[in-house]
Formats: sequence, C-alpha cells, structure tokens
Amino acid sequence: MRIGVVTFPGSLDDRDAQRAVRIAGAEPVALWHGTHDLDGVDAIVLPGGFSYGDYLRAGAIASHSPIMAEVIQAADRGVPVLGICNGFQMLTEAHLLPGGLIRNDHGSFICRDQRLRVENTSTDWTNGFTDRQEITIPLKNGEGGFIASTAELERLEGENHVVFRYLDVNPNGSLNDIAGITNARGNVVGLMPHPEHAVEPGFGPDTPDAMRSGVDGLTIFTSALEGLLARA
Repeated sequence: MRIGVVTFPGSLDDRDAQRAVRIAGAEPVALWHGTHDLDGVDAIVLPGGFSYGDYLRAGAIASHSPIMAEVIQAADRGVPVLGICNGFQMLTEAHLLPGGLIRNDHGSFICRDQRLRVENTSTDWTNGFTDRQEITIPLKNGEGGFIASTAELERLEGENHVVFRYLDVNPNGSLNDIAGITNARGNVVGLMPHPEHAVEPGFGPDTPDAMRSGVDGLTIFTSALEGLLARA
C-alpha cells in the first residue's frame, strides 16, 4: 500500500512522516503541494511544520494549495487522510474537519511528551488501539488550542467524533481537552501531537521500561495500513 505525504513550503516533519509510513510497512510517496497529482496513493498524510510561515493563520494559505483540491476530493471518496499538527490546522481551514486551532492560551510554544486517551477506535487511523487506551506522543506547537462553538462541541462529543483527549495537563487551552477529532465517516483525522515521533525504539518518549522507547504513535500508521489491506 502507498501512503502519500504532502510537502508544503515550511513543512518540517514530512520526512519523519515518510519514515513512519515505511516503518509501519507501507510505501511512502512524496507529494508536492504545487501539483494536482496524488500519484494514485491509497492514503494521505498532511505533516507538521510551519507551512507558509503560518502567515494569516496556521494552515490557512496551505489549505488553498493546488494539491488540496485533490485531497478534499479524495477525502470525500473515503480515502484515509491524516493531519498532524500543521496538517490538522489545514484540515480545519479546508473545512474537512470542524473547529479551528488558535494561539496557545499561555502564549508560548510548547514541546513535551504528552499523555493522551484514545476516545474513538473506529476511525481508519485508530482502529488498532483499544477503547480508552492511554498513550504518550510528543507534542510541539504554538497554535494548538482547539476551539469550536458550544453547539459544535456538543455535536463532536455526542457523535463520538473526539478521537484523542489530553491527560494530566491541557498544554494549550484546547476546549474539552481535545487533542484530535474525526469526521463522521472516520476517514479524516486531525491531531496536534506528533505520532511520527513515536514509532521507533530509541527515538520516542521515555517509558517505564527504557528511555526513548515509546512507540505509541506507530499504531496510528499501522491502523491505516491494516484497514487498507482489509479492503484491498
């Protein structure tokens, strides 16, 4: 299976996402923001970084890149799409996911290993987790505070569209401690933490077993791969 990773001007973690795809067992395909070609990929990752320098709003300009027209069409067809950090911001700006992401409530960039609870295991990107599983994934953002109207929050909670929730501490002021959400179909998921940084022993978060041994993020990528293989 081939999973595309889109590079935008200012992308930071596209190579890391490609490596995560490879470690999960799929073939990573580098895609360029300025084309209309998805190269026939089976799933798509919008990676983290600072696309277009975060001008206007984080993800706002990138959401109008040429390739995003194809990403939106693919998502509407049911193709799995994952937005990580800046990619999550793009998904909200492109209206593939509701709400928005604003400046952290404390006004500072934050980088930490963040505990999360998996709230929805029925999406294309989380079906490999157990219900309410607690995981640890690196987080790094300056504009990661999730916002939505009261009615939208009630809908997200009531329809089980919250996928990840912050535990122990809310690092950016996100409403309802929301770290990630999904669309109704379950093929589009966005989250602020970075699962691509927790896929390989020696390079992930610390665990009780050993330093830098956490690989909880890998399940996000293997979930998509296993789902694609099951449908092939």
